[in-house]
Amino acid sequence: MWWIILSLILLGVILMLIELLLIPGVGVAGILSLASMGAACWYAFSFCSTVAGIVTTCISVALLIAMLIIVLREKTWKKFELGTEIKSKVNAESESLKVGDRGRTVTRLAPMGTALFADLSVEVKSSDNSMVSPGTTVEVVRIEDNKVIVKQVNE
Repeated sequence: MWWIILSLILLGVILMLIELLLIPGVGVAGILSLASMGAACWYAFSFCSTVAGIVTTCISVALLIAMLIIVLREKTWKKFELGTEIKSKVNAESESLKVGDRGRTVTRLAPMGTALFADLSVEVKSSDNSMVSPGTTVEVVRIEDNKVIVKQVNE
């Protein structure tokens, strides 16, 4: 008889861990977990004794509280999070450009694309949001927030 109670409590613990860690929210696993632990308590009261029912209930409640405390601790989630930081900058090459520099578009600007300035490939945007064909000569008009704004040069 004890094996049934222990199996129901173990099933409840496993389902609650699945609910807390894998599929959070009030879902099927959480409801089945509580139902399994409730069935263990009912079985202990009905087929064993009142003392066995009280002990089973106390163990079930203690396990649920312990799981909640462990899951809600900050240290628990630190093990799951990614600890690396991204320190790179987008378009950092634009810092070496200045207004008036000329280059050639590598890709079509629609209105953004890539241009080559003296062996430096930079993402650029056309100043009037027009389409600029590849291989066209462009000139830097302004640089704002690492965005290089260019205009087409008519040669």
